[in-house]
Amino acid sequence: MKSKLLITLVWLIVFCTNIAAQKVIPLYKGSIPNSRPAMDEELTEQKNGVTIISKISSPTLTVFLPPKNIANGTAVIIFPGGGYWVVAASHEGSDVAKKFTAMGVAAIVLKYRIPNDAWMINREIGPLQDAQQSIKTVRDSAAKWNINPDRIGIMGFSAGGHLAATAGTHFTKAYIPNPTNTSLRPNFMILVYPVVSLIEGIGHGGSIEQLLGKNPLIEKLIEYSNEQQITAETPPAFLVHAADDDGVSYRNSLVFYDSLMSKKVPAEIHIYQNGGHGFGMYMKNNKERWMDRCKSWMKINGWLKKG
Repeated sequence: MKSKLLITLVWLIVFCTNIAAQKVIPLYKGSIPNSRPAMDEELTEQKNGVTIISKISSPTLTVFLPPKNIANGTAVIIFPGGGYWVVAASHEGSDVAKKFTAMGVAAIVLKYRIPNDAWMINREIGPLQDAQQSIKTVRDSAAKWNINPDRIGIMGFSAGGHLAATAGTHFTKAYIPNPTNTSLRPNFMILVYPVVSLIEGIGHGGSIEQLLGKNPLIEKLIEYSNEQQITAETPPAFLVHAADDDGVSYRNSLVFYDSLMSKKVPAEIHIYQNGGHGFGMYMKNNKERWMDRCKSWMKINGWLKKG
């Protein structure tokens, strides 16, 4: 009896030391910039096994920290997709975070504000503000969370990929208060079936309208077409897309990759024959695991070694 109890206790200790710590914190400590007074209408629903959050006006970070014995110091901030209408918080958020913590990588899921004139003064910069604040928060909390401040990446799916690409190409201008001048540049980007370009014929109409409104100026379309904002200082990127994606054209990833190459920014791209849109980490009817390719890319670039 005593031996069984001892085995159970040992198992519980091992389990508890290897499970990722998780907590939810407000993105902003004080008032939310660029916000209007409005009723909190946030709604969380389950649709086809996916957690969907809509009408987000109060952004948060969900922090997943790996056990200290396997933590390597790298962090990835995850921006789930949803067309800038909703946030797909599970298969493009928390599920991915748990995968990273198993690799020793801290993962932070951003629940960013949905662009809406009811609770935003300027809807087009709201998500970017939240993305920049998430980078600032993680970098400022690096010591507390056992993170190397020079190894903080961002990851985005679909419209969340557009947000990640925007944060990765618009970091020289702070859209948030930043009195400490914390660097807002991510160290790398992982873009999964991302919206990148807003140019006609490539861009995703729903995301464009939700972010910029109806009939946006051409200057705004160019400003948020991130393939046109790449410089030699743009962070390295890993891109994943399916050729048969009928939601967001694979050409978004191609034009971003081509632009990265033109500026000699290191990048890797995987275009799969089949996979559709919104597959998260697992493509239907395809045993290929693109996260394994991503892990290899991170390892090659030194982001999975301790330090």
